[in-house]
Amino acid sequence: MVDGAVTRDFRAKLLRTLRAVEPLFEVPGVLVAGSEVPNLLEPGARSSLVVSQDVDIAVPVAGHADVKAILPKLRGLAPSPEERSVWLPSGGDMIEVNFIGMEADAQTLGDTYVLDDRELPLLVFRYLGLLKPAPPVIVEGMAIPVPRPAGLALEKLVTDRSGEKGDRDLLVVLGLLLVCTAADLQEMVEVFGALSDEERHTVRSALSTLSLIEPRPQMPDPTPHRGRIAALTERIEAADPRR
Repeated sequence: MVDGAVTRDFRAKLLRTLRAVEPLFEVPGVLVAGSEVPNLLEPGARSSLVVSQDVDIAVPVAGHADVKAILPKLRGLAPSPEERSVWLPSGGDMIEVNFIGMEADAQTLGDTYVLDDRELPLLVFRYLGLLKPAPPVIVEGMAIPVPRPAGLALEKLVTDRSGEKGDRDLLVVLGLLLVCTAADLQEMVEVFGALSDEERHTVRSALSTLSLIEPRPQMPDPTPHRGRIAALTERIEAADPRR
């Protein structure tokens, strides 16, 4: 688990970054997604569930033009010359921002494509179609749009990644499980049951991997929560229509 000094420093950087991109929250459907959501869902956005040092901004394809129109309002961040969907802070008091695309009305989950644009290209992940907006999180006067934990957790579980990136995504799932309510867990089970056979298999395999991940410095430790992971695995297996 992250120590207190690291938590306070990271929380300050995270909130400064969100303040810098706050104008984007005016665009309907924009969500703060990814690894920072568990931090924001902790009481007071305590930010003790540090997995990575960046913020993902999920941009609905339908709102791409509106987001581009707001980009000049962002302060303290600028696009990376190598990858214009990545915005880097000008100083050390903020963290990186990654813009990713989502099809909110995707008919076939799993397809990924590039929305080519000179100013703001996006890699559009159709599994982000699992994300549904939750009530905004209010932190220090900001109304931060976040997804419901169930959809985000399943998006991480069903997206087949390997190596360090895959393990980090699974630790995001662990962070979500630590802040999920009973209703969130039930929603996860219900959405899982609507996935395809292959997708349900991927989710089960990912949970098995999560149960085996070794602790990492300054990240959530899965060791004391293996029972929680096992309980969720049992629930979704019971909901699998093929079993």
